[in-house]
Amino acid sequence: MDHEKVAPVDEKAPHGVTQPTVSSQEGEYQGEWREQEDFMTRNGLNLKSFQRRPKGGPLIVLDKSMKTRHLHMIAIGGSIGAGFFVSSGKALATGGPASLFLDFSIMGIMIFNVVYALGELAVMYPVSGGFYTYSTRFIDPSWGFAMGWNYVFQWAIVLPLEINVAALTIAYWPSAAGVSIGVWMFIFWFFIILINVFGTLGYAEEEFWSSCLKLSATVIFMIIALIFVLGGGPDNGIYNEYWGARLWYDPGAFRNGFKGFCSVFVTAAFAFSGTELVGLAAAETKNPLKSLPGAVRQIFWRITLFYVLGLTFVGLLVRSDNKDLLGESGANASPFVIVGRDGGLKGFDSFMNVVILVSVISIGVSGVYGGSRTLTALAEQGYAPKVFTYMDRSGRPLWSVVFVLMWGALAYMNMATTGVTVFNWFVSLSGLAALFTWGSICLAHIRFRRAWAYHGHTVDEIPFKAAGGVYGSWLGLTIIFIVLVAQFYTAVSPIGSKTGTAEQFFSAYLALFVVALFWICGYFWKRTGWLRTSQMDVDTGRRELDWDLINREREEMKTWPVWKRFFARIF
Repeated sequence: MDHEKVAPVDEKAPHGVTQPTVSSQEGEYQGEWREQEDFMTRNGLNLKSFQRRPKGGPLIVLDKSMKTRHLHMIAIGGSIGAGFFVSSGKALATGGPASLFLDFSIMGIMIFNVVYALGELAVMYPVSGGFYTYSTRFIDPSWGFAMGWNYVFQWAIVLPLEINVAALTIAYWPSAAGVSIGVWMFIFWFFIILINVFGTLGYAEEEFWSSCLKLSATVIFMIIALIFVLGGGPDNGIYNEYWGARLWYDPGAFRNGFKGFCSVFVTAAFAFSGTELVGLAAAETKNPLKSLPGAVRQIFWRITLFYVLGLTFVGLLVRSDNKDLLGESGANASPFVIVGRDGGLKGFDSFMNVVILVSVISIGVSGVYGGSRTLTALAEQGYAPKVFTYMDRSGRPLWSVVFVLMWGALAYMNMATTGVTVFNWFVSLSGLAALFTWGSICLAHIRFRRAWAYHGHTVDEIPFKAAGGVYGSWLGLTIIFIVLVAQFYTAVSPIGSKTGTAEQFFSAYLALFVVALFWICGYFWKRTGWLRTSQMDVDTGRRELDWDLINREREEMKTWPVWKRFFARIF
């Protein structure tokens, strides 16, 4: 890689603590391996591509075909899906427009700090396949085991959920509704399998173009929404006169009081799920040191421009007591579709339905990508069966991909009468999983900085620093704790009743018990506990850099005016 190499393994690393292994020959071997394969094999287009990669170099080196443009689009639009386009409607009905705006803004502040913390760690330690390794390295190997398997399980469950939502979404059109939902499930499942045949490049291109569609649709919606708010809608719609913020007064800014406000937090967390995938994807670019910082900075635009501003317009234009918001998952429940329909825009509902469909499939593809890469990293460190370290000639972690894809069959459980209940319980497992992942990233960053100082290093030796530093990670961790408390409160005392049932509680909070189970299993497997600061190794596998070049760039930045330095740091 340009201007970089990897520090040698520290033979004095603490005993019993598994450190991420990174070969110093990774870049050279990767280039040689890619050049030796023909075009068809390199891109997974023939049977030879499924063969195990020949020995002679590091076996667990992922494909490096992802480009900077891919990473930037994954960062800014990768995880915009059903949580944003559809679930935001239920959140509006539950908490009202003020709760929607406040909760998504608060969660945006949290995810901003999480991604920056992840970016700092990923630039420092080039670990392919799983950022759970930072938990292993700086928190507790047992907790790292739990976070790794929790992340695999989270995405494995999301896959059948997204396939099911896609089948329900396409039923919006009468001509498609006549076809069995099982047929549509198979078609979408097969499409996701097909994308994964093309490996990293297939995922990257799919995410790039689907993100372009999602972002374009959101920009178009916001332009139309602004016109509607000002009263410029067509005469056959309800926005043909000045609209303003009337819905914040009638039916009101908040619904269901404090419980409604707390409930929207969870929907916001679900909507932001997958944002951390930029850290995984960076490992499959040719030069993460250059591409990752720019991609991380795109998160600001995604949070402010698309989530917060887009949903502010939703809260201005859609009544929170609209009964369609509580419908089944699909375009009927999307506030974006409701705006177009109430505004008298012919065809806009179908356009948004296509966007929702593409978004849902995109998240399914991302689920396979994120789950398989993490599973491969777990196997590499001895936390999963070694069969999942299989890397084929096109750079796909083959058996890891197959394992996650198999979970797609669970979508058919929703077709059986008894299977609906079981399926809903499976869905609940992924409800809070992302919060534990994000909290672990923040805590790992905090403890990394403490160990970094303990071992005699300064902050100036960190090439890419989180915008908020340690304070940003503490803020992110605090918000995550508050959200977990809010979810516990609504699980014990749901909206509409003083106390909930045991089924309601476990349905809302089951992820906590799953993570605890993984943590206990990891402890008995590895027999390691919380790491002391002196035990944390900050040098093994660290990326060594061309500091002459970095220092020249820093000196040049010092000559910039304050406003330019601020914008360069954030954007």
